Amino acid sequence: MGVVAAVMALVRLPRGRSAAVAEVRGSSALAAELPARLRELGFLDGEEVRVLATGAGGGPLAVRIGGSTFALRTGEAECVLVRTTPA
Repeated sequence: MGVVAAVMALVRLPRGRSAAVAEVRGSSALAAELPARLRELGFLDGEEVRVLATGAGGGPLAVRIGGSTFALRTGEAECVLVRTTPA
Protein backbone atom coordinates (compact mmCIF):
# COMPACT_ATOMS: atom_id res chain seq x y z
CA MET A 1 0.00 0.00 0.00
CA GLY A 2 1.32 3.49 -0.87
CA VAL A 3 1.99 6.43 1.40
CA VAL A 4 -0.96 8.80 1.67
CA ALA A 5 -0.26 12.53 1.63
CA ALA A 6 -2.44 14.93 3.59
CA VAL A 7 -3.16 18.44 2.32
CA MET A 8 -3.72 21.21 4.86
CA ALA A 9 -3.25 24.93 5.30
CA LEU A 10 0.26 25.90 6.40
CA VAL A 11 -1.19 27.43 9.56
CA ARG A 12 -2.16 23.88 10.68
CA LEU A 13 1.27 22.33 10.10
CA PRO A 14 2.82 21.37 13.45
CA ARG A 15 5.95 23.25 14.51
CA GLY A 16 9.14 21.53 13.37
CA ARG A 17 7.43 19.45 10.68
CA SER A 18 8.33 19.83 7.00
CA ALA A 19 5.89 19.73 4.12
CA ALA A 20 5.83 20.59 0.42
CA VAL A 21 3.87 23.55 -0.90
CA ALA A 22 0.87 22.17 -2.79
CA GLU A 23 -0.90 25.39 -3.79
CA VAL A 24 -1.11 29.09 -3.01
CA ARG A 25 -4.67 30.32 -3.17
CA GLY A 26 -6.41 33.64 -2.67
CA SER A 27 -8.59 34.63 0.22
CA SER A 28 -11.56 36.96 0.13
CA ALA A 29 -10.42 38.45 3.42
CA LEU A 30 -7.00 39.46 2.07
CA ALA A 31 -5.73 41.49 -0.86
CA ALA A 32 -6.03 39.85 -4.27
CA GLU A 33 -2.29 40.26 -4.87
CA LEU A 34 -1.27 38.16 -1.85
CA PRO A 35 -0.91 34.83 -3.72
CA ALA A 36 1.42 36.43 -6.27
CA ARG A 37 3.47 38.03 -3.48
CA LEU A 38 3.80 34.70 -1.64
CA ARG A 39 5.00 33.05 -4.87
CA GLU A 40 7.59 35.84 -5.30
CA LEU A 41 8.87 35.01 -1.81
CA GLY A 42 9.39 31.37 -2.84
CA PHE A 43 6.13 29.66 -1.89
CA LEU A 44 6.10 27.62 -5.10
CA ASP A 45 4.56 24.22 -5.73
CA GLY A 46 6.84 21.47 -4.43
CA GLU A 47 9.10 23.71 -2.31
CA GLU A 48 9.82 22.42 1.18
CA VAL A 49 8.52 24.59 4.01
CA ARG A 50 8.88 24.20 7.78
CA VAL A 51 7.13 26.01 10.64
CA LEU A 52 9.85 27.15 13.05
CA ALA A 53 7.68 28.89 15.65
CA THR A 54 4.20 30.22 16.26
CA GLY A 55 3.17 33.34 18.13
CA ALA A 56 1.28 33.23 21.39
CA GLY A 57 -2.41 32.60 20.94
CA GLY A 58 -2.01 31.46 17.33
CA GLY A 59 -0.22 34.64 16.26
CA PRO A 60 2.24 34.97 13.39
CA LEU A 61 4.21 31.93 12.20
CA ALA A 62 7.94 31.90 11.57
CA VAL A 63 8.45 29.68 8.52
CA ARG A 64 11.51 28.60 6.60
CA ILE A 65 11.39 28.07 2.85
CA GLY A 66 14.59 27.57 0.92
CA GLY A 67 17.30 29.61 2.62
CA SER A 68 14.91 32.27 3.92
CA THR A 69 12.85 32.72 7.06
CA PHE A 70 9.60 34.71 7.00
CA ALA A 71 6.96 35.74 9.49
CA LEU A 72 3.47 35.14 8.12
CA ARG A 73 0.23 36.31 9.66
CA THR A 74 -2.30 33.59 10.30
CA GLY A 75 -4.46 34.76 7.36
CA GLU A 76 -1.47 34.65 5.03
CA ALA A 77 -0.53 31.15 6.19
CA GLU A 78 -4.13 30.03 5.50
CA CYS A 79 -3.52 30.82 1.80
CA VAL A 80 -0.65 28.33 1.52
CA LEU A 81 -1.71 24.68 1.19
CA VAL A 82 0.95 22.09 2.00
CA ARG A 83 1.26 18.38 1.38
CA THR A 84 2.54 16.18 4.19
CA THR A 85 3.31 12.50 4.45
CA PRO A 86 2.86 10.41 7.58
CA ALA A 87 5.74 10.80 10.05
